[in-house]
Amino acid sequence: MNCFELDQAQQRFLELVERAKRGEDVIITERNQPVVKFVAVEQGMKASNASLTAPAVSTKRRRRPGSAKGLVHISDDFDEPLEDFREYM
Repeated sequence: MNCFELDQAQQRFLELVERAKRGEDVIITERNQPVVKFVAVEQGMKASNASLTAPAVSTKRRRRPGSAKGLVHISDDFDEPLEDFREYM
């Protein structure tokens, strides 16, 4: 991991962008605290498709409805009062 203080990063901005494009981790610090991490955008994404006002690119997978079917079990007494709280009911 490559860490650079903010004043160094300003002077070497283009070099740091190139490093990130090659897949290196580039961290910018301010007073020895990490504040920014440069991450390369996926190769398949074209600049013409991106807008400057668009929200950040998400690398999360799309959700599939029903993908957890059969993995979650809720017991029949799920909504019954807990024994510890019976005296308050």
